[in-house]
Amino acid sequence: MNPLEENQTNPRPSDDGFFMPAESHPHTRTWMSWPVEETVVADPDVAFRAWSQVANTIARYEPLTMMADPAQLASARQWLDPAVEILAQPLDDSWMRDSGATFLIDGRGGLAGVDWTFNGWGTGLASFDKDDQIAGRAIAHAGAGPTARPWSTRAAASTSTVTGPSC
Repeated sequence: MNPLEENQTNPRPSDDGFFMPAESHPHTRTWMSWPVEETVVADPDVAFRAWSQVANTIARYEPLTMMADPAQLASARQWLDPAVEILAQPLDDSWMRDSGATFLIDGRGGLAGVDWTFNGWGTGLASFDKDDQIAGRAIAHAGAGPTARPWSTRAAASTSTVTGPSC
């Protein structure tokens, strides 16, 4: 069965009142993934400095969870402020915006997450099996209810900017 037909027979998150809030909607946490040293083209310290500056700044204003490959935990701890929660998670790459969960809300305090099947940007050039596990780990750690995985994509392929009827 193709994914679109399968999705029509499975309950959709919207059937339970869940929706993807606008990017401007208040949220409770930011999620990032720490650079995987082997995939950093430039000097790793340049990437670590850039990632830590962004994460440490965000952490001054809201909670931030940084997923880090177990091999990179020492560098993450060295560069990140203690306010940043570090979660050990095997990683292939450093772009959680593409492989992470999409969180949904229901307006009544409910939280669910879409665990996309990460397709590695559709290139087929490398394995992203570890990155395909990131969304499910974030959903579980956040205590959100999971949704079905009917589609393959990168999470950043979808955005939500409208909170009501568009003008």
